[in-house]
Amino acid sequence: MERTSTIIRRSIHIFLKNYQYFTSTATALVLPVSVAILLSQAVMPSMSPFMATIYARLESLFGAAGFPSSSEFFSLLNIKISQTIFSSIFTLPFTLSFLLFAKANIIQSLSHLNTPTFSSVLPIFNNILCTHLCNSFIIVSANASAFFLFFLAFNSLDSFGLSSNNFVLFLSAVGAVLYSVILANTLITCNLALVVAGMENCGGFLAILKACVLIRGRAAIALSLALPVNFGFAALEALYQFRVVTAYRLSNNLTPSVAFEGLLVAYLYAVLILVDTITTCIFYKSCKSSSLIDECTYYKIELADEEDNGTLTNSKILHELP
Repeated sequence: MERTSTIIRRSIHIFLKNYQYFTSTATALVLPVSVAILLSQAVMPSMSPFMATIYARLESLFGAAGFPSSSEFFSLLNIKISQTIFSSIFTLPFTLSFLLFAKANIIQSLSHLNTPTFSSVLPIFNNILCTHLCNSFIIVSANASAFFLFFLAFNSLDSFGLSSNNFVLFLSAVGAVLYSVILANTLITCNLALVVAGMENCGGFLAILKACVLIRGRAAIALSLALPVNFGFAALEALYQFRVVTAYRLSNNLTPSVAFEGLLVAYLYAVLILVDTITTCIFYKSCKSSSLIDECTYYKIELADEEDNGTLTNSKILHELP
């Protein structure tokens, strides 16, 4: 299995080697998605009634489940989930069209090493679309499982009379770590499943199952690959808020310079999405090659044992080795 630095270096090399193709893909396909993602964060304050409705519904749900209302963890979690739901709804049409088609283009170009055409990308797009919808169900199920664990933990505290602020604070800290681990592993598996769907011409839950098998024992590498990309997304979102949103609110006027800066940040965001997809494809190929090496090593050990025992036959060799 390749190291994290090697996978990142190979991904950057592939991106720079095919810079013209990838940048044109970023401009034509991914740029509308990145603009929609950044705009969704900018219009959140103006959509406060809708956000307040989502927040109130989640707060009532947490209250009915017995979660402590004084816990800052659940307050921050409620705000973050409300923002994620709003952003997902706002960008859904762009995600299901532009983003998935761009991912299908990249996966097709990296799997067959040629310039993809519309007819060759369409079957991959259908598989990726089906897998993306199944990924949404998996992410919702992961969140529901985490909340169910929180429900058992906090209600168990109440039943044993351990409802002091210290116990609530400790359990909230443990819950934050547990929730982060569950969500991070779910997201990297779902992200890999999209690549599996394109590379292996399968879709839906089968692609997710294959991704789970591939990532087994390699979750640490996948997390280390996702960490710098997510830091990059967070930095670009903060830059957009500081340079574009704040400037627009102060002057209450969209000047050409502010609009140009917004497009530049959105373009960098689109390029980072492409690099993330390329990195996931290289990680997939590394997992597959590592699996093949382990399988060949297993067969060599098995054949060596049979040679020592004097039971090796030609038919056995033909059956085991392609």
